[in-house]
Amino acid sequence: MATTNDLKNGTVLNLEGQLWSVVEFQHVKPGKGPAFVRTKLKNVLSGKIVDKTFNAGLKIETANVDRRDMQYLYKDGDQYVFMDVSDYDQIFVSPEIVGDAANFLLENQQVIMALHDGTPLYVELPASVVLEITYTEPGLQGDRSNAGTKPATIETGYEIQVPLFIEQGTKVKVDTRSGDYLGRA
Repeated sequence: MATTNDLKNGTVLNLEGQLWSVVEFQHVKPGKGPAFVRTKLKNVLSGKIVDKTFNAGLKIETANVDRRDMQYLYKDGDQYVFMDVSDYDQIFVSPEIVGDAANFLLENQQVIMALHDGTPLYVELPASVVLEITYTEPGLQGDRSNAGTKPATIETGYEIQVPLFIEQGTKVKVDTRSGDYLGRA
């Protein structure tokens, strides 16, 4: 148990039998009335985001979430296989839990996995990864109405927008949260 004063980003709460992660929180002390905490919570399993307000000092139940370093090994059918780097245990994770991280996962890549009672909750990638461009059209300089980007397929099969001078076989740095091109590697 914790109080609303202990809330911080990333804290996982157990509310009404469901796990919610704190995305944002703000302590509010109005001129009249008691203080309260305004939060934005994300359902760990479904990804749904809700706004919830708690009275200041209210006791809330926190969930025990274990964050472990894992290594992505391979995809077995529709399941992703990860290995715990500390004890070499392998776990199978469904595509729903991996989510958009699958667009940037390469074999043998290090990730952080959040577990609750041994059940995987979500996969956390580094802020950026280096991936190779496997296909892109040759860029042509000249008349254009946009800022000069073109679609390119990276080695995971995901498509991103890159500047016109990027060629096939170039290694690029990609933001894993938004899928944006960050530069050449």
